[in-house]
Amino acid sequence: MLWIKAFHIIFVVSWFAGLFYLPRIYVNLAMANGTEERARLLLMARKLYRFVTPIGALALLFGTWLWLGYGFAGLWLHIKLTLVLFLVGYHFYCGKLLREFEQGGNQRSHVWFRVFNEVPVLMLMAIVILVTVKPL
Repeated sequence: MLWIKAFHIIFVVSWFAGLFYLPRIYVNLAMANGTEERARLLLMARKLYRFVTPIGALALLFGTWLWLGYGFAGLWLHIKLTLVLFLVGYHFYCGKLLREFEQGGNQRSHVWFRVFNEVPVLMLMAIVILVTVKPL
């Protein structure tokens, strides 16, 4: 089971790296002026989104495997799983935002994306505290 836990941690860290960086690309896209710059940033965002989507799925798969193997219980787990579901929604919302950028329909400012970029940081902090401290 330790191998499963190790792979879960590896994929979670990798998924979060993508969730931290993708909205940062959106900040730059919202500020982009030139066609070449915009095309380059869109390419980067597309490739990153396609790369981290299966990584996120693997993080969820190994997390589910851990849960089934250990049979964790408690309020902390319910809260953590709720936050994970929120992160899955955040991930797919990032995909929606990417499609808006691709279609030239973004109406949000770079400031909005800077705030949006902080959401996974707060979720990570809460999840790590819940998993390590198990306060509830």
